[in-house]
This record gives sequence, structure tokens and C-alpha cells, in this order.
Amino acid sequence: MSSVLGVSVGAGAVRVARPHAGNSAEPRPAGFHTAPDAFDVQGIPVEERRAEELVADAIGAVLAADPQIAATAIAYRDEQHARGIRAELARRQFTNYELVPDVIAALEFLENAGELQGFGTVALYDLGASGLSVTVVDTGSRQICASERTSDISGDYLDSLIREQQIASGRIAHPADPAGLAALDALCRTAKEQLSTSSAVALPSPEGLVLLSQENFEALIMLAVESSARMTRDVILRSEQPVQAVALIGGCAQIPLVARVLRRWLGVPVIVAAAPDTVAARGAVMLARPAHQRPAPAPFPSTFHDDHPAQVRPDPEPAWLGNHSDPDKPNRRREISVAGVAVGALVVVAAIGTTLGWGPQVLEHDSQSKDVATTTAVPTTTSAAPAPTTEAPTTTDPTNDALAVPQPRYQTTTTEAPPTQGPNTITVIPGLPPIVVPTIPPLFPAAPAP
Repeated sequence: MSSVLGVSVGAGAVRVARPHAGNSAEPRPAGFHTAPDAFDVQGIPVEERRAEELVADAIGAVLAADPQIAATAIAYRDEQHARGIRAELARRQFTNYELVPDVIAALEFLENAGELQGFGTVALYDLGASGLSVTVVDTGSRQICASERTSDISGDYLDSLIREQQIASGRIAHPADPAGLAALDALCRTAKEQLSTSSAVALPSPEGLVLLSQENFEALIMLAVESSARMTRDVILRSEQPVQAVALIGGCAQIPLVARVLRRWLGVPVIVAAAPDTVAARGAVMLARPAHQRPAPAPFPSTFHDDHPAQVRPDPEPAWLGNHSDPDKPNRRREISVAGVAVGALVVVAAIGTTLGWGPQVLEHDSQSKDVATTTAVPTTTSAAPAPTTEAPTTTDPTNDALAVPQPRYQTTTTEAPPTQGPNTITVIPGLPPIVVPTIPPLFPAAPAP
């Protein structure tokens, strides 16, 4: 009979889980509940080795001891974690395995163990050796609504609090080398684990006696645990989901103070599964499938994705970007070119007229001499019937100029001959009427003859 293998990769240990009996690779019926103790779980401390190398060594050892293993599932924390595991297994030429997110693996075990019955949305509080991860997930759709991770609070940090407190009390001398410091940290970690089920611990070491009560331990870590509860509350509020329960997993979930503080801060049921540090490994066992039964791999659900994203319609293509053929475009271009030439000519004429615009004013009336009336013939191309020319009456009284009938804006073609060429007649542009420049009297009178 074939079997399956589940592996979880943590910062402190790699855990390998196998079912006691039966074949978990077979589909499970609906409503089936797995006993929490139906697995054989072994933990391998990481210590100085790389976790990815330790995973490959553990899988290789188990496969060599039991060739009947048909599938292996490895729970990973994030995409970077998964890439490191995949690269190491490829170097060892391991192929019959699959990677699953540790959040989904933990949810799989908790549901099959009956821990989440009746809860639609839960928050997973995973406090391990390297940090804390809080994830809000929908149990039905496996949809991640919000997730956050921090290393400010971790199992290693709690161990360091115990170590510093013991050194400050004077019972423990500060280790002289890194090896002694690592040994003291391991002793403090053991004390922390024993305080989860006992009221006090006394552990000897070369530097002295590690002596700590549960009351002193809880007072020591209270601020850190409350900070984690505040972070959990913030993640739940940011998810905007009605979280109905909080499930504690990870090695530090066994500390009784953690559950009490979370229950007081959040006001929802707090679930602590048996052996919470092995939940991900046992869930990976349930997700392990032979190659022919595996679903398509999915990326790690680290962020919330809307099931119905907004439809973004592209802007309509401007007409000038299109490459559509238009038979009228050549004619339009010719019309635009002719119009441009005509407008240019009018601009030139207008500029010349503006420059010489003082001439007609001088010709109309001059306060120093008599008025000279000059009619300038302006050709027109309008198709309207010609209107009779109206001329303003000539007067020598300057006070009556404002009452004179204004000259019409548009004058029709007349048969009046152009002015005779004289010394004061200037032709600026051939084809246009000449301009008569008036004789300007001298500014000063001529000197009398002697």
C-alpha cells in the first residue's frame, strides 16, 4: 500500500509527517475528520545548516527507507522560500513532490480535524521561531483577505528576554564565546517550552542555574504578546471581514498567555490545536497527491484578489492614429493647401495695410490744409448684387466730422479711374491701387528774403 509524506520548513526546525495507516492520497469523503494523533511527526533542528538542504536530506532519507511513498507535499512560507526549496531539490534531482502554501496546509488540517466547524472566516496566528504571521482567510474559498508578517516578536525574541533576565538577576554569567551563548539560548528555549505546561522550571547550565516561574515569565513577555494582539487586531480590521475565530499555530502558540491575551483583545473564540507546531506538516500530508491526481499549481495567496475586478475600457483610438483609407483625403489636403495660400496672402496684405494705415486718415481731413476726398476702388468677388456707393459729404468743419455718415465697410466695384500717376503716387504691390502720399508742410516757416 502506498503512502504520502508531508514536510514543513521552519526557521528552527524541519518537520516530517506521515500517516500511521491508510492512504491519505485517496480522496477523502465529505465530513471526514482526521484524528490529530493519526500522524507520525519528526522534527529536525535546523541549527547551523540551511533549511533547504535539511529538507532535501530528510526527503531523501525517508524515500530511501520507504519506496512505497507515492507523493510528497512541502509547505512553504512565501515565494522566495519556495524558490530556495525548489532549487535544492532540483540539484538533488527530486521530482515527485509539490509545494503548497503553509497557510493552506494549516487550514486543511484544522478543517479536517473539526477545529473550524461553523466558522466561515478565521484569522491564522502563526508565532514561530523567526517571526509572527497573521492571515485572514475564508475557509470555504481559501481566499486570503489580508496577511502580514513581522520579526519584531518571535520565539527567538522571547528566548532572548529570558536570557537577559537570567543574566541580570546574577544567577547566570554571560557566556564568554558565541558557542556558550548559543547553548544558553537553547536552554532558555527549553525553559520556555516547559513553562507551557508547568508552573516553574530549574535548568542547570555551565554558567549557572536557569530558574524561572510561569508568573515571572508571563510578566516578562506581556508587552510583546500584547503587541502581537494589537497587530492581529489591525490586520483583521484592514481585511474588512467578519472574523469569527482565531486559530493559533506555531511553536509559541502553546504558551497559555498568548491565547488569553488574544481572547481578551479580540473578543472571538481562540482555537489552539494539539501540537500547533506540527499543524502545517500534518496539513501537507493531507494535500499530498500522486502526480496524476495533482491540481494545477497556484501561486502563494499572499494578498487579497478581487473576484470581480473592475473592467477597464481602453480609450477609443483617435481618428488620426487610425490607418483607415479615406478616398476624400487627397481632395481635403488640396483644399487645405489652397486655403492656406489664400490666408497667407491676406495676412501679407493686412500687414501692409496696417503699416500704411495712417495714409487714409491723412487723406480724409487735415487740420492744417483743406480736405481732399479720394475714392479708392476695391474689387470684390461677392456674388451679391452690387449696392450703390454711398459717400460721406465733404466738409471743412472739423466739429462736424463725428456727424458725417460713415463710409460703408464693403464697397462695390466702381468704374472710377485710378488716380493719375504723379510725383506723390507710389505703387507698393503691382495689381493693387496706388497710394497717394500727401505733401507735408514744413514745420518751420521759410526765412524772409534779405
